[in-house]
Amino acid sequence: MTIFRFDYTFEGLLTALFDAYSRKRFPDFLLRTEEPLPLFYDELHTVTTDLEKAERVWKALQKKLSRAALSAFTQCWLSELPDAPMQMFRYMRKVIDAPHSIETDFSDADVLAIFQLSRKVSGERYRILQFMRFQKTAEGIYFGAMEPIYNVIPLTVEHFCDRFADQRWLIYDIRRKYGYYYDGKSVAEITFTDSGQEHLKTGIMDDSLLAEDEKLFQTLWKNYFKAICIKERLNPKKHKKDLPVRYWKYLTEKQ
Repeated sequence: MTIFRFDYTFEGLLTALFDAYSRKRFPDFLLRTEEPLPLFYDELHTVTTDLEKAERVWKALQKKLSRAALSAFTQCWLSELPDAPMQMFRYMRKVIDAPHSIETDFSDADVLAIFQLSRKVSGERYRILQFMRFQKTAEGIYFGAMEPIYNVIPLTVEHFCDRFADQRWLIYDIRRKYGYYYDGKSVAEITFTDSGQEHLKTGIMDDSLLAEDEKLFQTLWKNYFKAICIKERLNPKKHKKDLPVRYWKYLTEKQ
């Protein structure tokens, strides 16, 4: 049994594949650098992330995969699922070894797994775009926070830059404790060290931090939401399917 340990970065994963071809030994398991080793194994290789090696692997993938397939592949990394790195490793190896494109060969278990996982990540991104609710602060910054299953906040930045180009905003991932701030010109990744700020845990701003007219707009939105609701056509089951309950705590209309 061969084990590769790496720093659990996307570049580290690409470097691991480069090392495997160089050593002509492919891992049975990929572990984080800090993960404990199993009791029995034949060979251990610690991968040192090398951007030049990672770039060479990426260029090799670009020759074999379409833009859409490359995008789907990178989205799988954002799933952060324990099995994803090994699935991605096997997929890359098959892509490089195949004489022709295999990106639509869904009879292959790894190709199908990558496709299905990318769809899940993409779906989570779409839900964030749908359900993110912004609250205007006293400083004029629009604050929105959610707790996505997958690490999809980076995939939403471009949309919000286009949609709210003339406003300052901050989108925050409560689970991963980081976000992005747009000052009207450029975007910067941010983190907060003070975990005592309640809105960074709940996504709901305290009234004292809101702009004077924000509560009015929230009330108007709730009234509008109630007004357009047709009680005779209520379908709770479908409603929960279209709008999963896990998002309700962040929605103004559900408060």
